[in-house]
Amino acid sequence: QVQLVESGGGSVQAGASLRLSCVASGGEFITYSMAWFRQIPGKAREFVASISWNSRSTPYADSVKGRFTISRDNAKNAIYLQMDDLKPEDTAVYYCGARDGLEYGYWGPGTQVTVSS
Repeated sequence: QVQLVESGGGSVQAGASLRLSCVASGGEFITYSMAWFRQIPGKAREFVASISWNSRSTPYADSVKGRFTISRDNAKNAIYLQMDDLKPEDTAVYYCGARDGLEYGYWGPGTQVTVSS
């Protein structure tokens, strides 16, 4: 079973950049499709971006397309989310998820991103 830990969140002003990291331990990392989701209080968890095991497929939510970039390093058991031109509406807790079947069944504890105007 894989364990996930996110890092890299923080408080920034609009227009700034942040890079989130997610490191996995346990399991066979290369077999998992990975993703970033985000959630604000009172709302459902929202898909941000995902990446296939070989990095060939990287779909994004329309709200972040062109500003965020997902990547992975299978040698380091890690994925990343480069977030540029951050907006106040990007404020949320960001979660890393791993999928080895039809659903994302493994989650990290999350990292807070706060963007002020």
